Amino acid sequence: MKDHPVITLFGSSRPQEGSEEYLLAEELGRRLAEAGFSICNGGYGGTMEAASRGAAEEKERAGRSGIRIIGITCTVFGERKPNPWIEENITTVSLFDRLQRLLSLGDAYVVLRGGTGTLLELALVWELINKRMVDRRPIVLLGSFWERLLETMKDEMEREGRPDPVLSTSVAPAPAECVQLLTSQLRGEAS
Repeated sequence: MKDHPVITLFGSSRPQEGSEEYLLAEELGRRLAEAGFSICNGGYGGTMEAASRGAAEEKERAGRSGIRIIGITCTVFGERKPNPWIEENITTVSLFDRLQRLLSLGDAYVVLRGGTGTLLELALVWELINKRMVDRRPIVLLGSFWERLLETMKDEMEREGRPDPVLSTSVAPAPAECVQLLTSQLRGEAS
């Protein structure tokens, strides 16, 4: 296992600094860096900025070398600039390239509250793992927002009797539990 596994984060670009969702993502980024994880996200605002900020501030505070803060931006968005907390910016030319890079860089995935774009990212992860196009990796959904969707999907997969990545997806109520799950699943350390 890598010294600093990369956790790809999916979430909304809409939350503003100081909002509950922004603060949650900022805490997640901080806790991931504190646990020695690198992060990767879409590189722009909202939860992407917040998580990057939390990770960067923790990295600076504790002098944690080797931790990467990666943003995957896209020329489709025109003149939008990456958030200032990104240390490595990878620019892609299409949304599909962007998704592919987000998925391929992640050793695990955390999904925060979001809209249809976030749902697309989660569904793509599930489907690519299901079709064995990528190796099975931990998936953690952060917050109760996802519980009903996950319950519905698990019921369907169990009804069909299919082994599916949906069945091994976890829900964490808060960033601390999310990081505990990832530490356990990626490093084999007890949570």
